[in-house]
Amino acid sequence: MRHSFRKIWHLAARFFTSLSTKPPSAETEAWVAERLLPGEQALWDQMSNQDRRHSALVGQRFAELDPSAPRELVAGALLHDVGKIECGLGTFSRVVATLVGPRGRRYAAYHDHEEIGARMAAAAGSDPATVELIAGDGPAFETLKACDHA
Repeated sequence: MRHSFRKIWHLAARFFTSLSTKPPSAETEAWVAERLLPGEQALWDQMSNQDRRHSALVGQRFAELDPSAPRELVAGALLHDVGKIECGLGTFSRVVATLVGPRGRRYAAYHDHEEIGARMAAAAGSDPATVELIAGDGPAFETLKACDHA
């Protein structure tokens, strides 16, 4: 029951913060740019303002929780939702996709965003540790999950 409440709270918070189309601050964008390779930065730049704000927040939480984390893992935290570019869904469509599941190509892409994002990162030249984290694998995944659902 407690896990379900946390998941609902996380989804509700994500929904309301996704309503703003405001880009990340220049300071936040500079912080991110220091931690991404050029190909990774090109992927991050394709994300919506809402997703970039969220990913920066998760990346900063990750770096604070594990100050010794290498750049590759922080990059994975920053790019954990990059596969959502592929689905092309806005906020309200993502809510529907969450409720109805992977029906149709775009909703399926939304639900498979980790695998899609891992392929995109690998193609962009990311380190294997970055790709592994984006895919939802590896020893740092539990830390990423905690930062994403905080």
